[in-house]
Amino acid sequence: MKPRHKRAAIALGVLAAVGVAAALVLNAFNSNLVFFYTPTQVATKEAPEGRTFRIGGMVREGSVVRDGVTVRFVVTDTARDVPVRFEGVLPDLFKEGKGVVAQGQLGSDGVFTAREVLAKHDENYMPPEAADAMQRAEKMKHSADTLSKGDSK
Repeated sequence: MKPRHKRAAIALGVLAAVGVAAALVLNAFNSNLVFFYTPTQVATKEAPEGRTFRIGGMVREGSVVRDGVTVRFVVTDTARDVPVRFEGVLPDLFKEGKGVVAQGQLGSDGVFTAREVLAKHDENYMPPEAADAMQRAEKMKHSADTLSKGDSK
């Protein structure tokens, strides 16, 4: 084999190795990527079914039901609600009427099965995505209420 062919083979081998490494890194990144959705987005089927994502909003007052280690509650953005099921120990700051972010998967029955539940750490904090989503949902709800009042006149 000529030296020129050896160099070409080595360059081709290095290029193939870099390509395989890049593909593995991108695949790992894609499988660990977790998106955030609001209850409104989940209700309008924007969230992926059967894939892990985060849902955030407020815990609806009076919705928490404990049955042993299983806890059921409702996450709301004031416009739409999503039922959540979680098995495990909830954070100490988890309370009705407070902000929450849950990570898990949406089942075909519309119930979000959470593997992890995060509660806000003080009264003034809410994840920026959740705060923005709550504001958008409130504006949409207000617009819908205004339109329905206008129709009834």
